[in-house]
Amino acid sequence: METKSRTLAKAVSWQGLGLITTTTLGYLATGSITAGGTLALSSATLGLVIYLAHERVWQRISWGRTGGNVSRKQG
Repeated sequence: METKSRTLAKAVSWQGLGLITTTTLGYLATGSITAGGTLALSSATLGLVIYLAHERVWQRISWGRTGGNVSRKQG
């Protein structure tokens, strides 16, 4: 099991990559860095929240894990 801070760090780093990618795609589609950036920022914010929730739900599911006891207690 991983800590909440690790899950958050993973989510932030993943969304950072997504922010860059979506800004680039938005710019290429619209010709506007502002429009591309706004779209990317909105998408990254929503994606971060959804990803965090998704990861926390999966932390509670023991299916598919290997090796030893799976503890639900976190510090």
